[in-house]
Amino acid sequence: MKLVIDENIVQAREAFKDFGETTFLNGREITNDVLLDADVLIVRSITKVNEGLLKNTKVKFVGTATIGTDHIDQDYLQKNNIAFSSAAGCNSYSVTEYVFSAITHFANKYNFNISDKSIGVVGYGNIGTKIVKIAKTLGMTVVINDPPLERKSKENIFSSLEEALGCDIVTFHVPLNKDGIDKTVRLLNEKNINLIKDNAILINSSRGPVVCNKILKERLEKKNNIHAVLDVWETEPNFDSELFELLEIGTPHIAGYSFEGKLNGTKIIYDALSDFLKTEKTWKPLLERVKNNRINILDNETEAEFFQKLFNKSYNIMDDDLSMRKSIGMSDAEKSKHFDSLRKNYRKRRELNNFKVVLDSDNEKLKTLLNVLRIEVN
Repeated sequence: MKLVIDENIVQAREAFKDFGETTFLNGREITNDVLLDADVLIVRSITKVNEGLLKNTKVKFVGTATIGTDHIDQDYLQKNNIAFSSAAGCNSYSVTEYVFSAITHFANKYNFNISDKSIGVVGYGNIGTKIVKIAKTLGMTVVINDPPLERKSKENIFSSLEEALGCDIVTFHVPLNKDGIDKTVRLLNEKNINLIKDNAILINSSRGPVVCNKILKERLEKKNNIHAVLDVWETEPNFDSELFELLEIGTPHIAGYSFEGKLNGTKIIYDALSDFLKTEKTWKPLLERVKNNRINILDNETEAEFFQKLFNKSYNIMDDDLSMRKSIGMSDAEKSKHFDSLRKNYRKRRELNNFKVVLDSDNEKLKTLLNVLRIEVN
């Protein structure tokens, strides 16, 4: 059996070595010629899996170690009896922490209490539910928008997109649907961009085309009154440099790039391939303990100061913004190469559940929040 695997999938060499002959390539270098004698294809989001890639190959199993599936032509796979698995939910905590790291940055920069803000969560899946849980624990006003889920649910918890866009903070967590009643391509567009109020925080860590980059750039050029955060881009890796320079925070599609998130993705696809081949699951991920993982919290600290201590230890979003800003002045080719390089060589970022907080008082409200954040209290 021959497997072709994206070289950037964490611990893939250890996970898949016993299945057969393995070939590891950059995701953009996986072509039809490479796959002609392959049986299994395992990718990340940069490889477009469709008829052009798979025609006349022997591939019978496709896995993507990502939560998104818009790069996969699932209709083609189904019609050609090719098994498929994605890693849904694998990096949901990572993206959630990315969002709150961004909010923490703004809370400290502009001196506001996070709990005083309203947050519009567009998409109530694996990520959106976690963001809502933390936001409610903080005491934020929460507005949830998810039309397909609303149609299925009996819960009266959903609001319109317009209501969500009117919040102090708006964050997108939807799949990329290119058509139909739940189309999400350019969900934020020329018709509703002005529903985003002055000084609101806008975060897109879902898919690039969910926010119309051209319209957002025009709004920022005219008023420059949105605190915008983009992790995903319409034309990545060749992102819009002019838009990037107008943002307060821009990152290279790494919101879900915690080490745990990546490793979860590998394990989910490993399990799926094992099930497909009916083989025993013998591989276990290797997860090292985080050293120097204690964080001291004082009772008189503000919410923003508290969160800043957490994210200074675990994940400071501004480190990724700074790395991406090194692309300013580069040619399109250099810029795209820099974008891919930042993703390929991304540091080992660990999630909050690896850290322990030492409290100087018996603060039950803070303990409840730390529990929701999956942080042990000492």
